[in-house]
Amino acid sequence: MDWILQPWPWYVSGPLIALVMFLLIMLGKGFGMSSNLRTLCTICGAGKKVDFFKFDWKAQKWNLIVVFGVSIGGYIGANFLSVDTTVNIDADTISQLKTLGFDSVGTAYLPTELFATMVFSDIKGIFLLIIGGFFVGFGARYAGGCTSGHAISGLSNLQTPSLIAVIGFFIGGLLMVHFLFPLIF
Repeated sequence: MDWILQPWPWYVSGPLIALVMFLLIMLGKGFGMSSNLRTLCTICGAGKKVDFFKFDWKAQKWNLIVVFGVSIGGYIGANFLSVDTTVNIDADTISQLKTLGFDSVGTAYLPTELFATMVFSDIKGIFLLIIGGFFVGFGARYAGGCTSGHAISGLSNLQTPSLIAVIGFFIGGLLMVHFLFPLIF
């Protein structure tokens, strides 16, 4: 039973992802989490105000099951299938992050300075959440999908725009971590 509490090796999880993508391609379906946000907004009536949300959301309701499954699976994985949720981070990285004010690094899965509920009582934290949410939403809309949609589904379909988007995601991530992140914190 201990094997289930350990991360699955690449040779198990990789083929499972490939199998899911093969089945989605054969069924003519795409995968991506940002499309679910569009579906949820449409269900809530956003199509009455914005043309982007005017589409047949019922054709995408299968994708809502993916959101439900990811949410439930994440909860089960984090609360029942994880023995230790700390991330093994290089000592130099821990030292650098602690100089930026992240005291929980190396002891928690996510830095509590960014992801605990106390962030809502800090004006800087709320501002960063709003700006970050805007950039993520704008980026997903501008790129025609999110990181999971392009990197998993788009690349599986050999789509050149997805390759360009994934390259852009990596470049943006590197710029953020090495240049903007130290300026913000």
